[in-house]
Amino acid sequence: MMNILLANDDGIQAVGLRALYFALVDAGHDVHVVAPVTEQSAVGHAVTLSMPVRVKQFKENGFVGQGVYGTPVDCVKLGLSTLLPDKPDLVLSGINAGANVGVDILYSGTVSAATEGALMEIPAMAVSMDNFNPEDLSGQARFTAELLPKIPWLDLPRKCVLNLNFPDCPVEEAGELVLCPHTRASYTDWYDTRKDPRGRPYYWLDGAIPPERISPDRDRALLTDGHVTLTPLHFDFTDHDALNLLKAAGM
Repeated sequence: MMNILLANDDGIQAVGLRALYFALVDAGHDVHVVAPVTEQSAVGHAVTLSMPVRVKQFKENGFVGQGVYGTPVDCVKLGLSTLLPDKPDLVLSGINAGANVGVDILYSGTVSAATEGALMEIPAMAVSMDNFNPEDLSGQARFTAELLPKIPWLDLPRKCVLNLNFPDCPVEEAGELVLCPHTRASYTDWYDTRKDPRGRPYYWLDGAIPPERISPDRDRALLTDGHVTLTPLHFDFTDHDALNLLKAAGM
């Protein structure tokens, strides 16, 4: 059994985190929850620097966790350095409401929480569901708990993050798990312009990845087709082709 730090970006009371907590406990794991008190979606790898970070204890209906007034990365940093009694075997983040595929991995607080664990040399996985308003993720949580012992954690490369995504259907209706690359296509964004009750304009971000840009063998297309997807990530941002080109140019 594993000693697990469980975080997310939807908040400590989110349905996905609660489902994953109980599935992991039922599987016999030692689970320590350190998660944001409030929703922190799309904050990326933000870290709180300009104010103190405070912690609130949650204990209700069999659930125990520590809520942090901060970002998902704050949670992992604080958990690993201060709040947990021992170094965990795994940093697990999720289950997120909404898929994290393609360029979502740069925006996502869920993926960033797992990435922070990986940067601190701890095996890490982010888990997400392709539905922004899930009501019951117990099936996806059990699937995740059953998947953990099948993964060769100690053999994975250093600072690797596994990115697991579930399609928008009951888990028993999902296609088989597929190992795949992440989608490279980026969003086409737009802002809806609206007016508040006093007649002043405000703007609401929306966007989509154009279907014609999506490769059929990558996570977004496979998820849409009903598969569970698993993508190993690493965060070496060096463009080696451009580096070699610049060297060849005498720079």
